[in-house]
Amino acid sequence: MERPLTQHIRPHAEPLSLAEYEKAGGYRSLRKAFALTPQDIVAMVTASNLRGRGGAGFPTGMKWGLVPAVGSVPQPRYFIVNADEMEPGAFKDRLLLEGDPNQIIEGIIVSAYAVQTEKAFIFLRREYSLAGKRLNKAIAGAYEKNYLGPNILGSGFNLDIRIHSSAGRYICGEETALINALEGKRAVPRAKPPFPLACGLWGRPTIVNNVETVANIHHIVNNGPEWFKALGVGRESGTKIYGVSGRVKSPGAWELPMGTTIGELIEDHGGGMQNGYALRGMVPGGASTDFLLPKHLATPMDFDSVAKAGSRMGTGTVTVLDDRTCPVGFVHNIELFFARESCGWCTPCREGLPWIVKILHAIENGRGEQEDLSILEQQCRFLGPGNTFCAFAPGAVEPLQSVLKYFREDFERHIREKKCPWRTS
Repeated sequence: MERPLTQHIRPHAEPLSLAEYEKAGGYRSLRKAFALTPQDIVAMVTASNLRGRGGAGFPTGMKWGLVPAVGSVPQPRYFIVNADEMEPGAFKDRLLLEGDPNQIIEGIIVSAYAVQTEKAFIFLRREYSLAGKRLNKAIAGAYEKNYLGPNILGSGFNLDIRIHSSAGRYICGEETALINALEGKRAVPRAKPPFPLACGLWGRPTIVNNVETVANIHHIVNNGPEWFKALGVGRESGTKIYGVSGRVKSPGAWELPMGTTIGELIEDHGGGMQNGYALRGMVPGGASTDFLLPKHLATPMDFDSVAKAGSRMGTGTVTVLDDRTCPVGFVHNIELFFARESCGWCTPCREGLPWIVKILHAIENGRGEQEDLSILEQQCRFLGPGNTFCAFAPGAVEPLQSVLKYFREDFERHIREKKCPWRTS
């Protein structure tokens, strides 16, 4: 099984040095890319069917193809790597950033050449200090070898990369809030249109891609789109870094063919549930996705299949709910996080999420009323798609609406018994 993204990652050890990375084939894609036109590379990425690995799954080649042509709008244009990984349960980007930073830099260079920009930024989660240290070292090495800077390898192409350490907030993962933060403004989403592809950072065309998405680009250039398509299972292309956390025997992250089933992730790679625990459900793609049940274990972990099952693949990081963990407390913890992380820009999100937290806290502590369940369901509708300024609140209520659907009896038992049945004291 090929694992292009993680093949050089050495757990609990320093990443490959630049010399080691070059010896393993690193930066070979630059020479291949510079022998092609930028349009050729966009066509390759489009043919590969690479979909964004940040959660939305938008086709990467199509996204690049929507950027206005050079000469049609004023320069410069910008390329941004979204490394603000704050989705609860997600740690795939951290693995790549810390484990093989040279790979990320190479992917950025090829991507920047494809979309014809000479300015790139890595928007990095502030807590990822080790990743920042290793990225800075990889960038410095790339400048020394003329993989970055003016006239890269005599190609006539110039590129500078800068790291921006985020001040925090989950909302910075939303591309327009990220752009505002990068400009030094309050991190709140922008109205769309105009879209960043046409009017983004400082009013110029801007492409924002996730870390894992960028890490695939130079492999596609090196090996071709058909190779990439063959790595996946079914209609999906490439590999995916999946993760599993919770009461499993071996929590972790693994690079596997896109389309690997949820059951294989939990049972074969996660080692199954810990002794004495049984699986009740899982959020398949981070905390902002709907719960699925054991009956969904055969579902392939790809964008379309998980959507058909009633959730979203999101980041591809599964968090399991076991039979000895209170689902009310589980979702209360999730909603508390989202209420604290709301940017406060629109009323439904700013006021609705704290109200949800207050109700869940009351139910969990034996003070809930039956009508509270109707209020929670109402809030899920009011904070749903189309009712808020951005997708933050709709994502925040996804786990709540599904836990009310699948585990309603647990809520009613809390209300009926005036306590949390899972508490021993």
